[in-house]
Amino acid sequence: MLQPYACAPEQSRGRRHAEAPAPTRSDFQRDRDRIVHSTAFRRLVYKTQVFLNHEGDLFRTRLTHSLEVAQLGRSIARTLGLNEDLVEAIALAHDLGHTPFGHAGQDALNECLLAAAPESGGFEHNLQSLRVVDSLEERYPDHDGLNLCFETREGILKHCSAANARRLEAREPGGVGHRFLARQQPSLEAQLCNLADEIAYNAHDVDDGVRSGLLSLEQVEEVPLFRRFLREALAQHPGLKGRRLLFESIRRMLSEQVYDVLRTTGQALAIAAPRDVDDVRRGRPLVSFSAEMAEEGVALKRFLRDNLYRHPQVADTTGRAKDVIRELFAAYQVEPPASLAPGGDLPRALADYIAGMTDRFALREHERLTGRRLFD
Repeated sequence: MLQPYACAPEQSRGRRHAEAPAPTRSDFQRDRDRIVHSTAFRRLVYKTQVFLNHEGDLFRTRLTHSLEVAQLGRSIARTLGLNEDLVEAIALAHDLGHTPFGHAGQDALNECLLAAAPESGGFEHNLQSLRVVDSLEERYPDHDGLNLCFETREGILKHCSAANARRLEAREPGGVGHRFLARQQPSLEAQLCNLADEIAYNAHDVDDGVRSGLLSLEQVEEVPLFRRFLREALAQHPGLKGRRLLFESIRRMLSEQVYDVLRTTGQALAIAAPRDVDDVRRGRPLVSFSAEMAEEGVALKRFLRDNLYRHPQVADTTGRAKDVIRELFAAYQVEPPASLAPGGDLPRALADYIAGMTDRFALREHERLTGRRLFD
């Protein structure tokens, strides 16, 4: 049963192109299905989360990360009485616009786009995810994109600069960019996906970091949030070690973070007592961690930044990945890909083309164009 402040599909603000309802599925279920069948979704299996795809088969990719976010989101949504189908659709689509090579690729592509077209606003992966579902997917005869519901599109656009929000507002008055200018909140389902994303990547980056050998279990034990659950696991299972100890500690940490969100959000909803989705939009953020859990989460993120994301081995990979993106962009400016239509906004078209690449396709293209192989 949905709570009155949840997003109900029959009360959706609709699609940009009118469609007849489906006989057996709600509009949010249709959105989820369209995302799963999209080309951009399939490409996520070969897009970097932290470790490049060729570095190991067991490390997370953008696809497995999106699936984990969807699982966490649905579990929390069900208990809170929010719309699980909408949460799942947002979670599965939130990274569709990510470049190859993770944040390194995004940073390099942003630099290239701003240098080539300063007025473009640069590259934002959340905005690119919206661009994918609104314009770049070509699956229907009568319109570009997937023609998703407003609520799904709103959740996909997690962050947006003021300049890009104004551009969106000019094209779609009162649309998904409006809340960034009016300083309003998205739906509770969108707020929940933001937090589920954070819970998922913190946990799986610890897992992948230890599996890779770049982090040791002893190092991670320095983090208070992780240490608490590692000690709980050892107290209940003396002698537990290795992968089983790592997995059990992460499992307990994930569970407690979920329960913390449920407790804190439940209390916030009881106090705010929103009557409907419009009340949610006008209020303050309601889906959150407790202050104590938020502080512990910040410490975990700081640890991962300093010890994993800035590890010399990761930094070396990051540097070479940025070179691939920069050199691809430069080569395509001289000789654009044959698949691009002539004329138009070439810098943006190149950004779309490169952002849509998988890691391995980007590496093959780079080697073809430059004759250099930067990764084995």
